[in-house]
Amino acid sequence: MSTAVKAAHQKELFGHPIGLYVLFFTEMWERFSYYGMRAILVLYLTAKTVGDNPGLGWTSGEALALYGWYTMLVYVASIPGGWIADKILGQKRSVLYGGILLVAGHGILAVEEMWAFYTGLVLIILGVGMLKPNISTMVGGLYRQGDIRRDKGFTIFYIGINLGAFLSSLIVGYVGEVHGWHYGFGLAGIGMTLGLIQYLIGQKYLKHVGNFLGSSTSEKDKEAFKKPLTKTEKDRIVVLFISFLLVIVFWGAFEQAGGLMNIYAKEKTNRMLMGWEVPASWFQSLNAMFIIFLGTAVAGYWARRKLAGRLSTGLFKMIIGLIIMGAGFFFMTAAASEFNNSGSSAMYWLVLAYLFHTVGELCISPVALSYITKLAPAKYAAFMMGIYFAMTGFGNKVAGLLGESAEKLGEFTIFTGIAVFCVAFGLLVMLFRKKLEVLTHGAEDNERTMNEEAEGFELADG
Repeated sequence: MSTAVKAAHQKELFGHPIGLYVLFFTEMWERFSYYGMRAILVLYLTAKTVGDNPGLGWTSGEALALYGWYTMLVYVASIPGGWIADKILGQKRSVLYGGILLVAGHGILAVEEMWAFYTGLVLIILGVGMLKPNISTMVGGLYRQGDIRRDKGFTIFYIGINLGAFLSSLIVGYVGEVHGWHYGFGLAGIGMTLGLIQYLIGQKYLKHVGNFLGSSTSEKDKEAFKKPLTKTEKDRIVVLFISFLLVIVFWGAFEQAGGLMNIYAKEKTNRMLMGWEVPASWFQSLNAMFIIFLGTAVAGYWARRKLAGRLSTGLFKMIIGLIIMGAGFFFMTAAASEFNNSGSSAMYWLVLAYLFHTVGELCISPVALSYITKLAPAKYAAFMMGIYFAMTGFGNKVAGLLGESAEKLGEFTIFTGIAVFCVAFGLLVMLFRKKLEVLTHGAEDNERTMNEEAEGFELADG
């Protein structure tokens, strides 16, 4: 590891590279557009075909089926998106092209025609596939190997994701439900346009990250691009793939938010607050709001544990995150029980469920992103990130299937089953944690506070 003092032009803000904040705001606007559209998608599909704000009139089962396929494909597209970045374009240019596709996709959704609806969905799938794995990989490239700031940097980046999600659930959700679904879709497109403009303006702070390794003038980069994987690299990839099982289970449960929990909030929750009915889509903003307020606190807690020599490995955090999130579904069990007994359920059950889901998410999602940049070989960096997001997509598909089954099994059974399975699966993986961490070959052993900024993209050593 180089000990050179950072170059004068490599500026920092609040203890992190300025490039982090460029990526922060790019991702914030991308998530504003994605989550804004997601907040109203199922509601639009299930809305009656007549009235002041007509929708498509689909059944809940049909809507959740499309939702599951769409959210799965959005993230599965990250595999070719990561491969294209690693082999052809580099991460930086892939993010640019992904942003352009997203602007086009969200813009077309504003057109009130079925061909536009499906075309817009396809373009969004392709755009997220190009942007999502590559912008996350670029965040890791801002930090040297062993820099303890990396996990916190990813949490700050993750707050950007959720700031966009929070604002979009309120703004796009309100516009879509009250003024018209297609106005909401169009507003999401405007947000993505702002994100793309901001990314282009901030390129001067990203010169040293996200470049295509195959075109590098560095002999070290050229050699790394051609060498076969070492045993250490292979072992670390094995650990990553096993950790991805946690990811599938986590998102299969968590993504009930946009589907089953969204419908539950609209149809079975008493949303009256001081004589005013809270829009159903607004409940999805709770997760993002909690992340904004709790994100740095949770990251700081884990960093302090690490510096104090206490157990805080990436895999341990991810297991704890799954267990906490799973436990949050017991509140939805209580909500379903109350509804079965009285015909309505209180809003606070949803609030408590989203709180637990959020704490669990903070322990697994930004940590998983950071974990990949620590363990993945440099030449497969974006590809491995793409696989992670594909696993997220499979989790989304599982979520859709679970949501569909609620029509037959009932919400009480589904919510309780999710809670029990997540907690049990987390405890099972915990039994094998130490053996799995041996295979990381000390990738996290020497993390410490560092004031140097990375001089190029750097992942786990071979």
